[in-house]
Amino acid sequence: MRILHTMLRVTNLEQSLAFYTNILGMRCLRRNDYPQGRFTLAFVGYQDEAQAACLELTYNWDCNHYEHGDAYGHIALAMTDIQQACADIEARGGKLIRPPGPMRHGNTVIAFIEDPDGYKIELIERD
Repeated sequence: MRILHTMLRVTNLEQSLAFYTNILGMRCLRRNDYPQGRFTLAFVGYQDEAQAACLELTYNWDCNHYEHGDAYGHIALAMTDIQQACADIEARGGKLIRPPGPMRHGNTVIAFIEDPDGYKIELIERD
């Protein structure tokens, strides 16, 4: 078994696709409209779905607001140079909500950004 994808409900599919592809550098792997169900699914990721997990962005045509709830935490992405990654993300219009620095009670360098729907994304510096 392996993880295939994580699904996020988004309120503006084009804005979310622009964020994940233009700001975070993912590729749109596939996109399908379901007119009878009035929703669109778009899958984004860094590798093909056969190789790695991806994100499923679900856009329900008749819904423009979601509550995140208190159980949702964040998505995590690894990178080798977190300072440069944060500078690049901000230069492309991304919202940095916690600048790079050591995590509390540890030495791992992390930062947090937010997607257009307010979902938190943790950036983790790795060798």
